[in-house]
Amino acid sequence: MKLRPLNDRIIVKRLEEEERTAGGLIIPDSAKEKPIQGKVLAIGKGRLLEDGNRVAMDVKIGDVVLFGKYGGTEVKHKEEELLILREDDVLAIVEK
Repeated sequence: MKLRPLNDRIIVKRLEEEERTAGGLIIPDSAKEKPIQGKVLAIGKGRLLEDGNRVAMDVKIGDVVLFGKYGGTEVKHKEEELLILREDDVLAIVEK
């Protein structure tokens, strides 16, 4: 079974946060916050306008994006924790 997001939604896999601070201290799991950075795994076809036209997505599969800490809907698919977001929930695309 494969997930395919609809309209202007994207599927993101959260990227793991660093386990050590800059000073070398190890951060325990109980003190870690949810990562706000993730890799785009799938995208929908774009937002559907009232006149029937679609607006193309700005993100593409493989992009690393920043999003709000509490945005989106968490889903579990094939033992993987994924996040379904609207494109509007994406704050930025990380460019390397």
